[in-house]
Amino acid sequence: MDINNIFFDPASRFNQYCADWFKFQYRENKVYKEWVDLVYPGFHDPKTPQLIPALPIVFFKEARVICGEFEPEKVFESSGTTGMVTSRHQVKSLDLYERSFKAGFAHFFGDIQDWCVLALLPAYLERANSSLVYMADSLIRASGHPDSGFYLYNYGELSQTIQKLEKAGQKTILLGVTFALLDFSEAYPQQLKHTIVMETGGMKGRGKELTREELHVTLCERLGIKKIFAEYGMTELLSQAYSLGDGRYRCPPWMKVFVRSEDDPLSVSVKGSGIIQVVDLANIFSCSFIATQDVGTVFEDGTFEILGRLDNSDLRGCSLLIV
Repeated sequence: MDINNIFFDPASRFNQYCADWFKFQYRENKVYKEWVDLVYPGFHDPKTPQLIPALPIVFFKEARVICGEFEPEKVFESSGTTGMVTSRHQVKSLDLYERSFKAGFAHFFGDIQDWCVLALLPAYLERANSSLVYMADSLIRASGHPDSGFYLYNYGELSQTIQKLEKAGQKTILLGVTFALLDFSEAYPQQLKHTIVMETGGMKGRGKELTREELHVTLCERLGIKKIFAEYGMTELLSQAYSLGDGRYRCPPWMKVFVRSEDDPLSVSVKGSGIIQVVDLANIFSCSFIATQDVGTVFEDGTFEILGRLDNSDLRGCSLLIV
């Protein structure tokens, strides 16, 4: 198991990594093995990554999805309304998670020390076990910039910080939950030139639901920018995909998405529309092959867009916008 190299040379060996990870997780992960044996009896030799059985994401709510037995360094929990059963991701190695999201950031945006990171994540900061908050906190500290930090509802202070950074020509990322970005931009409209606005999703029943296009048009008009970036991640994964402003998410080399038919879990393709499946090689000690509850389109170049969620899936605090 060559864990250390998956973030450095995964592209040329992705298929082999997937085969190795499947064999390890089928052997060591009781939940995954039972699922594979039930739905895919006799499956032992994956020919291509998209044919590897994907575990429905709901199992993270119902069981400990782990390989072997260990005491996790951290248990990340999904957001949810009161009384809702949340997903729990038992993370064996926080170092592995940090290597994943830092390498993913560098892949798309370069050296973190070139950036000032402003995190507008009030709903998530109120939760102790948010993987998004953990990632943002680590990136804030790694940036080393004195103005990097978290903001709750102190929009005035945030606006002053952004204006100072803009005046200095400092490259800045404003990473924000959707409802907070809308509230902030309404209260403090401005013209940004050196700041990337990146939304993470998350209306959580606050105000009128907007399509992603409506959201981005609104934010662009209020903040004087041409495009909105976006992050696609979830509690059950240790890697993130990013939209660079065109509405299509791109995966780092150790992560891929496929699409399957809603009616047939065995019908999986590298492109088309349907239910999104994710391969995340960083999920070595839980499950790397996940069937999400997101509906979307995967394009020929491997990019993808999210169209919504399955009608019968639970609402989540970080649920994606409807389109």
